[in-house]
Amino acid sequence: MRIIGNIVAGILIFFGVLFIWGAFSPQGSTGWIIIGGITVGIGLVIIWFVNRTRIAPTQANQNVTIKIDLPANINMENLQCKNCGGNLTMDNIEMVAGAPVVHCPYCNTTYQLTEEPKW
Repeated sequence: MRIIGNIVAGILIFFGVLFIWGAFSPQGSTGWIIIGGITVGIGLVIIWFVNRTRIAPTQANQNVTIKIDLPANINMENLQCKNCGGNLTMDNIEMVAGAPVVHCPYCNTTYQLTEEPKW
């Protein structure tokens, strides 16, 4: 809708300017200045109307779900801290800058999960 409105407004402004120009020719009349001014004005109003920003209503309570795809074959039943060996759950893993990071609640160690070679 915005593109069509801008095209229509551009055409109106173009022909309005032509009417104003034509009014100053030997065959022109003063009425053409009025018609040209009205046409240019309508074109400018259309441009303003279609290009004004619309503020979308925001929801106060938005739920965001992040699905973490862990690298390699990590089994959540056997996931343990590399530092202290404490058992970790999905609550201890979060995404930071696109990488899974583990926060151990037992020893307060933070490290990034790395993918081990599969061979």
